[in-house]
Amino acid sequence: MHAVKTGEEISVAKIVVVTLRRDDNVITAERDDLIENPIVISLPILTARLRPSYVADRRFQNNGETWGPRFVPRPPACQNFVGEEKNTMSPPQRVSRRDFLEGSLATGVAGAIAGSVLGCDRAKAADGGSAAAGPATSEPAAGTVPYGMIGKAKISRLLLGGNLVSGYMHARDLKYVNQLFRAYVTEEKMMETLRLAESQGINTVFETGAHFVARYNREFGGHMQFIPHIQVPLGQDEQSLKDHIQKQVDSGAVALYVWGVSGDRLIQADAVGQLAKAVELAKRHDLPVGVGSHSLRVPMECEQHQVPCDFYVKTLHSDQYPSATPKAMRKEFIWLDGGEGWYDNMWCINPEETISFMQTVTKPWLAFKVLAAGAFDPKQAFPYAFKSGADFIAVGMFDFHIKQNSELVGRVVQREQTRERPWRA
Repeated sequence: MHAVKTGEEISVAKIVVVTLRRDDNVITAERDDLIENPIVISLPILTARLRPSYVADRRFQNNGETWGPRFVPRPPACQNFVGEEKNTMSPPQRVSRRDFLEGSLATGVAGAIAGSVLGCDRAKAADGGSAAAGPATSEPAAGTVPYGMIGKAKISRLLLGGNLVSGYMHARDLKYVNQLFRAYVTEEKMMETLRLAESQGINTVFETGAHFVARYNREFGGHMQFIPHIQVPLGQDEQSLKDHIQKQVDSGAVALYVWGVSGDRLIQADAVGQLAKAVELAKRHDLPVGVGSHSLRVPMECEQHQVPCDFYVKTLHSDQYPSATPKAMRKEFIWLDGGEGWYDNMWCINPEETISFMQTVTKPWLAFKVLAAGAFDPKQAFPYAFKSGADFIAVGMFDFHIKQNSELVGRVVQREQTRERPWRA
């Protein structure tokens, strides 16, 4: 592998992408995955479309240093192919079980090779080195996500968030985004996404997507777990709730949790007793049971009234992004009631108070909405969540996010072994 000189022409079959990021007027570089040709490199300061034969005539200078793409020269046997321009999002393809399993084996071999070449440099570039593993996780193999225990369930510290499995995206005022998502994530693409997730050590899908998980495990030999939510409408009769819980258990659940919207609405209506009853009924199935919420009032009420849940599912993200609701306009349950200042744009209105309260809680904390629906880069959001006390994070991810996010979580968890809030799982 070598840096391409200005004017040098090299034919390539695979490219190691260098992504340039500008932060506080300093440009840093990170090498990305080996990606098949041809590919579009999107940079904040340049978009360059690479063909099979590329003249490296674009370089970037900052503080006297020169940065540019790095290439793996294409072997002679790979010379003959059509160099048409394509989008980096590969079109969906039908996947047979045989092809799928063969692809899994090939990915494992390629991953081992790529990890030996890139792993050390990437960890140092992104994090400035990693601390030794500590009590929060077993020693992970290279390229895998560490895990923790909730009851008897072994859960990866990074879970595959359900919105991008079930087909919904928070998009603020961008109305086309959900349609775009559904056009890209076909059922075959979802099978590939689950395979990629499991290959990186992500072993659990969170909230929704039971039929995808069931198909993946049944047809492709997967071992993906599932944590579904329990919907508890205000005033629901007990038998209806029992039937709903049974249905969720039968989906293959390794844990259950009261849906965040239900938790919010019940506490908003001062119905903590109904919330406690739902938890008690769910616990009869000998599974860990959590309580979800966007409002900090929910875990506070649960702790005060000793609701017998096993873990909390609570939003967490910083409010330092342009579309965050101004503090003067934030109000409890704004995500339920709407009104001025709300346009599908903020899910944790009081992050400092959330962090402070969760310091006092001894139960595991699974944080969600950590990216504020795309307002933050994972390199900002993941360290913030784990350093602030989250034991797990659930993140909606496309297939092309999974490898880099998994590696990032592994490094961050190792580095935060001695954080202020003890690891509770």
